[in-house]
Amino acid sequence: MLNRLWQAANICSARRAFSLVYAGHAQVVSSDDANNFLTHDFESWRDFSATAPEHEIVTTISWKIRVPRVIVLLLFDRLPKKEVKFTRHNVFERDKNTCQYCGNVFDRVELNLDHVMPRDRGGTTAWENVVCSCIPCNTRKGNRLPQEAQMALIRRPKRPKWRPFLHVTFSAPQHESWRHFVDLAYWNVELSD
Repeated sequence: MLNRLWQAANICSARRAFSLVYAGHAQVVSSDDANNFLTHDFESWRDFSATAPEHEIVTTISWKIRVPRVIVLLLFDRLPKKEVKFTRHNVFERDKNTCQYCGNVFDRVELNLDHVMPRDRGGTTAWENVVCSCIPCNTRKGNRLPQEAQMALIRRPKRPKWRPFLHVTFSAPQHESWRHFVDLAYWNVELSD
């Protein structure tokens, strides 16, 4: 899904794409052999679908229509603001399955989460206080601060930044027709520490 400035904004289901196009909130984007982009409202997309291969078609009672792969929203011009949810999975992703005390990489079943500042000393369960640790390091640290246990953090924990383009680029299955928009988005992402 592209915003009205033709920037990759999100991924939606085919059902959602059909709904947006049918309601007139979006248009389907197609390209010809010369990489010229065309937009279609629902009726023109239905007519355009007449020559589509069978594996790309949804059949209704009255007609057949091609599944839209790229749509452009007609009114939405911002990128969605999303924060990374604070979950065990996302902490493991942030720390790359690496114990933040010994630096070894483990399978997730061999890892747990450690509060750098223990909870009973006022430590919070937040991005900035929770790290990935192996069971031996977590046991060794116990209910102490890392320096009290003569341990050092490899990397100070912090809240990760979510970038919609990077999410679309690396973690979602891609359709060939997305390539132009996703690659363009990838190169225009602002990099930060």
